[in-house]
Amino acid sequence: MLLSQEDAAQFFRLMWGLHNYVNRQQHLLLNVNSCEAYARLDTQQKMIVRDALWKRLDLIDAYLQANPDKLSEEELMIIGKWKGHIAGKFYIFRYLKDYTIFMNDSHVYGVKGLYEPFEVILEGRPLPILVEAVLLPYKGQIVFDGICESYEIYFGSGVRKNLTEEYLAAKQNGRIQISLEAGAEFGQSFSQERALGPESEKVVAEIVQSSGRLRGGTAIQSTAFGVLRASAKTVEAAVLHPEDLAEIQKAGRQISNALRRLGKVLGRAEM
Repeated sequence: MLLSQEDAAQFFRLMWGLHNYVNRQQHLLLNVNSCEAYARLDTQQKMIVRDALWKRLDLIDAYLQANPDKLSEEELMIIGKWKGHIAGKFYIFRYLKDYTIFMNDSHVYGVKGLYEPFEVILEGRPLPILVEAVLLPYKGQIVFDGICESYEIYFGSGVRKNLTEEYLAAKQNGRIQISLEAGAEFGQSFSQERALGPESEKVVAEIVQSSGRLRGGTAIQSTAFGVLRASAKTVEAAVLHPEDLAEIQKAGRQISNALRRLGKVLGRAEM
């Protein structure tokens, strides 16, 4: 979930060079005369310059035009894309192998760390964590600008449940955004991740046929068979017609009805 060491070093070199230019133009921090000196400043001092930068995007254009650090065309293009940043409050929701999940206003982003994983930066605190951050495009990926402020807030089960549903919906429908550049890529959906096995349709057909032969028995057995038949038909609809959500939902409602009938029968049973 991190950039390569080479990319992380380049990112900070470009970011602190831009910060140093903004600092000199805005006269924010005195006695800072080089990128190297700026890089040694503490986070609180850098936040002063960082906040000034994102309020004045014209300073990026001025820096690119002046090019005081003699950057290459590729590096100038990287910085130019930072005008498409996203700043605000985000929930850090989950640490994955390839990126960390940031969530904001129903948007779900896969964000790469820089030198350190986010769980190290956030000292292993339990998720979700609310942070103030700036997300940036970098070489087709999403990173943060090197400064991440967190809030000491504990979230209850209601918030965690809502975030989980938003995340699962984004994952299922391929809406995890992993780039902020034009024609942005999205993460894979569940359907893309797991292809059906070659025997799936045959096995499902056998289950549907077999469950249809289950009849009789006690009241509990009979209604339990109904749950099995409804479940088999729902699986069949999902396998044969995965794009027909209306048909799958219709079949799924039969499961709910069957479960309600089973619940009533179990409720009547005398222990």
